[in-house]
Amino acid sequence: MTIFFIQLNDWLSKNMFIVVLSGLFLGIFLPIADSPILRLIVVALFAYMTFITALGTSFKEFTTVLKKPWIPIWVLILVHFVTPLTAWAVGMIFYPNDPDIRLGYLIGSSIPIGVTSIIWTSLIKGDLGISFVAVTLDTFIVPTVLPLFFHIVVGQTIDISYVKMVIDLMLMVTLPSLIGMFLHDWTKGRSVNFARSIGGATSKGALFLVILINSAVVMPQINWDISIIKTLLVTLFVVSASFFVGYLGSFALKERTQSIIQTMIFNVGIRNNACGLVIALTYFPPRVAVPMTLAILYQQPLATIVSHLYKRLQTS
Repeated sequence: MTIFFIQLNDWLSKNMFIVVLSGLFLGIFLPIADSPILRLIVVALFAYMTFITALGTSFKEFTTVLKKPWIPIWVLILVHFVTPLTAWAVGMIFYPNDPDIRLGYLIGSSIPIGVTSIIWTSLIKGDLGISFVAVTLDTFIVPTVLPLFFHIVVGQTIDISYVKMVIDLMLMVTLPSLIGMFLHDWTKGRSVNFARSIGGATSKGALFLVILINSAVVMPQINWDISIIKTLLVTLFVVSASFFVGYLGSFALKERTQSIIQTMIFNVGIRNNACGLVIALTYFPPRVAVPMTLAILYQQPLATIVSHLYKRLQTS
């Protein structure tokens, strides 16, 4: 049975596009209404994925990154300063007379790193220590960065439950990461066997469910008419640009190894679009939420494509 799950996990790792696209398309046709229980399920699924990933990492690796946090800090600078500048430029070029859509792109580029960046970092054999530290640091700076961003760019102060956001992120990232690393050290690395067999296969099932749920929830908010084609193309460019910014940002590092390059690409490129969607729908006109909604549809398939292309480039 263990051999079966190892083979299944290996197959799923090599064919993540099937997991991503099947969840995406099934979500389109399943009528799932958003609810607090559904949000709790998503948090629990995220936490499980992070826990399984952390089983392959020791505290030593994590603390080594903490002693030299310059790479995670550079990731956060790219996430919260460089990509918003890119989104602002794109918005001004393509939507000079549409402030709602421009604001949607700005919000989407300023939101925290997505938790699934850790999962992708694991899949592509990146530096999990850097990824964990970057996401954890982002958890704590978001309550300061986002209000400042909205005050400067939007010109208003909005009341967001950052405490709840931080608690959710800690439940999804920090706590399961610490437990997973503790078990890794306690079992002297034997937990990796579970992470590569049953745990690995079921965590990819959890990712499938997360994508399915998000797809089902956001689909009703899109008005599919001729005007959406332009927004689809521009959003594709903006989301792709975030991955590219991560790649370009790696050139500024002295220790530019393959694992660090890949970690930079996915940690800068993958964002918590669900968080951005909640902010947009709660505090701004519904039109502001359109870019975030489309970004949710693009992000995971693009991560799959980027992973595949990078592997091809390495091989060639």
